[in-house]
Amino acid sequence: MTAASLEISGLTAGYGQTRVLEDVSFVSPAGARLAVLGRNGVGKSTLLATIAGQTRRHAGEIRLGGVDIVGKDSASRAWLGLGYVPQERGIFPSLTVEENLFVGLKDRQRSAVDEAYAMFPRLKERRRNRGNQLSGGEQQMLTTARTILGRPSVLMLDEPLEGLAPVICDELMAALMRLASGGDMTILLVEQRIRAALDFADQVLILERGRVAWTGTPAALRASPQTIERLLGVAAMPHSVD
Repeated sequence: MTAASLEISGLTAGYGQTRVLEDVSFVSPAGARLAVLGRNGVGKSTLLATIAGQTRRHAGEIRLGGVDIVGKDSASRAWLGLGYVPQERGIFPSLTVEENLFVGLKDRQRSAVDEAYAMFPRLKERRRNRGNQLSGGEQQMLTTARTILGRPSVLMLDEPLEGLAPVICDELMAALMRLASGGDMTILLVEQRIRAALDFADQVLILERGRVAWTGTPAALRASPQTIERLLGVAAMPHSVD
């Protein structure tokens, strides 16, 4: 597993003729942790889905580790090292936890599932349970672990903390932080829990109406409560924002 850069240039995309993203550009260096923030409906999920090849791209470039991937389908992008965990989670409800994890191994040995159990011990405890017997938090751990087992060079997560209990949120973010600390994976995190996102990221991008409205460091955003209020609709100081 080797982290790769992600370069987006002039990206305009959406669904059918509807354009959700307009002229979005940014660079996430190899090993970086980028938080993508914004109010509901500004295009955050569309951005990740577009990078994953699941929307209609009208213009712009997407480069993964310097390689142009706009002509690749979603499966090809995954094989090239792009990992995507959508909001829907997408586990197989009739398969066991372990069987779900086997799906993510690609061409790796089955023994590699131990990496998932080391990251999320809770999954090892539930390894014989079917997907539909898991809690929402356990399902999120499962789909995240399954994606990571494919050894992506860039991992994208779309609101992984949505609807989860605080203790599960802490457990999931701690695992992601351990994963990121090695610098072996570039991570893009879309998240509504601002404090968790800022604690995790080393760079921040805020979208507004499908365009990049602000970029900078978590420290710079925390130091600008007016930016948080204007672009995120949060009046409280950043250190007290979930």
